[in-house]
Amino acid sequence: MNKRPGIWFYIFLVVFVFFVMFPFIWVFLTSIKPPGEIFNNFKWFTSNPSLESYENALTNRPLVRYMMNSFIISSLTTIIAIGFASIAAYALTRLPIRFKGLILGVILAASMFPQIAIISPIYNFITAVGLRNSYMGLVIPYITISLPLAIWILATFFQKIPWELEESAKLDGATPFQTFRKVIFPLAAPGVFTTGILVFIAAWNEYLFALTINTEDTWRTVPVGISFYQSQFTIPWGDISAATVIVTIPIVILVLIFQRRIVAGLTSGSVKE
Repeated sequence: MNKRPGIWFYIFLVVFVFFVMFPFIWVFLTSIKPPGEIFNNFKWFTSNPSLESYENALTNRPLVRYMMNSFIISSLTTIIAIGFASIAAYALTRLPIRFKGLILGVILAASMFPQIAIISPIYNFITAVGLRNSYMGLVIPYITISLPLAIWILATFFQKIPWELEESAKLDGATPFQTFRKVIFPLAAPGVFTTGILVFIAAWNEYLFALTINTEDTWRTVPVGISFYQSQFTIPWGDISAATVIVTIPIVILVLIFQRRIVAGLTSGSVKE
């Protein structure tokens, strides 16, 4: 018989959740304060909640344009990265290729390079091919960053799929690509979906490449766009907080809608062989 958690467990859980959520709570409470109260006091709650900061966040800067840019770039990055990573992970885990461990090690080593170390050659390449201030100018470096990690994650999912299923497909005359498309990929769908969510969120939050490559205001993404809310003499924390809340909502909704698939992907390693 399982013992129920005691009162101290729930107290610890409440405190833990509070500390984790504290930055988000503080940002939201700041966003609904009148601008004059943000600097005048440090009260948690305001007696005069206002949506003025949300109005300023949407009108003073093209926040909707920033969100559209981030959504398009993140979606293209996710689709292309998952496509290439799925094929590469299948080849490295299911096909008779020599030096698989060495190849995976090199891929993992590539993912460990800090962004600042590779931004110079990538910037020169993007400039040379004329892709600055464009969607593909950011999709290419984002794929460079996300592809190694996506291959590693998907490789762990593909390894858990029973070999008997693949052998049955080969006996039926299926080619390796047909086996991948009709057998392996559908069975690994939870893992693919989880990897896609992680790639999408990473691309949505990326700052360094977006700041360096897309310098025109109409091509900026959400993180860079919000960082430019500050004026010459003041920092409008209310507008920044409101913009932060607005751009966080789509990611939260995305995770809430697909949380079951994400959990299924994270636990799919329990497939019995």
